[in-house]
Amino acid sequence: TDNTGEPEQNYILSAQRARAVKDALAARGVPAGRMIAIGYGETEPIADNETEEGRALNRRTTFTWPN
Repeated sequence: TDNTGEPEQNYILSAQRARAVKDALAARGVPAGRMIAIGYGETEPIADNETEEGRALNRRTTFTWPN
């Protein structure tokens, strides 16, 4: 989530997005018990929030698989 808006609302939005992705994957057969949905709000940007392009990049979902 980018840094537009209030931090608390951004965290809620981020958590909702993460949950929506988990639910979509589960609906397609990925075992829900093997996934954890975590929203980080605006705390982990990968791009500059001062530009529209950067804000768009910060609105993302990241997947991590353990080794």
